[in-house]
Amino acid sequence: MRVLPRTAGDVMTHGDLIPGNVLVCDGRLAGVIDVGDMGPADPALDLVGAWHLLEAGPRQALRDDLDCSDLEWERGKAWAFEQSMGVIWYYAESNPAMSLMGQRTLHRIMADAPSS
Repeated sequence: MRVLPRTAGDVMTHGDLIPGNVLVCDGRLAGVIDVGDMGPADPALDLVGAWHLLEAGPRQALRDDLDCSDLEWERGKAWAFEQSMGVIWYYAESNPAMSLMGQRTLHRIMADAPSS
């Protein structure tokens, strides 16, 4: 996969890339639904789904395939952290599965943190 240089002006991102908005066919991404919130943004937002959807091994394989910089990867992780913090409490009663997804994401982020 070839990754082209991107700037905020030429990148579209989906602000809500979570399991309910991802279509998968034969184990591969087939599409993203609910695109009403698309607009120019930080390209690292596209990496949020790696934290919401993938365990450590597949997440690392995606990172290797994308060949993104350490800074871009860390920004993606930060966006996933920010989104998860809100998802956990906001959906606790109305959508417990979504809240649980946020909790799993936070556990993945914490497990990825370097030990001091």
